[in-house]
Amino acid sequence: MNESHEEWLARLEKRSHDRQKAFIGGIANRLGHGPMTEAPLNPHRGAPDFWTALEWNTEEKVKRFTDNFLSVGGHVERLASFSDASAFIVDKAKEMDVKIVLRQDEPALNELELEKALPEAEIAVWNSDRDKAWKTEAAGADFGIVQADHAVAYTGSAVVLSSSGKGRSVSLLPTVLFILIPVGRLVTRLGEVLETFDQAGKENLPAGIHFISGPSRSSDIENDLTIGVHGPGIVYALLIG
Repeated sequence: MNESHEEWLARLEKRSHDRQKAFIGGIANRLGHGPMTEAPLNPHRGAPDFWTALEWNTEEKVKRFTDNFLSVGGHVERLASFSDASAFIVDKAKEMDVKIVLRQDEPALNELELEKALPEAEIAVWNSDRDKAWKTEAAGADFGIVQADHAVAYTGSAVVLSSSGKGRSVSLLPTVLFILIPVGRLVTRLGEVLETFDQAGKENLPAGIHFISGPSRSSDIENDLTIGVHGPGIVYALLIG
């Protein structure tokens, strides 16, 4: 007797369930117990107390961040002020014969006064001209300059949020990236940053949250490590203060 379409689907579904049950049963037997029909009790939620209590002092955070950032091919400089950061960036720009510098539209970055310090280069401010093709500008920029909203010592990561004046392309497309990190924004654990997003609520999350841990790197092709494939190949973290 020929099967109806519904009977055929029911038979296929039963066969799939039987195979799934046998597969899971085989794993359970190797683990020394029978198939589990209820989720195991887990009284713990979130990070353990010893981890949430971990807190390094400022100098330890600076040291750990520096060690971690350097270990993945990044560069770190400890500078006293934004003026010192400006002088550092200007020296690098002259050394590399930079033509285009793109920075976020952040009030703190005005203190760099790059227009005055680098009259020979074009200093572009993200989204300052609504008619400009800013992604194209970013792709052609020699330097990108951003200010970190947070930084994590334990992972050696700078956290950069995007907004209308802080386009993600500023950190993703230029050849060289400078991340200015006020030392007061450096925390010990990643969870300290993630908690701020939870507290803000999903309706207040930025369009993009970017964790930058050194230069772009990929080993997708034959496990051959290549730098600068998906973003800047040279990244400077400038710790200010």
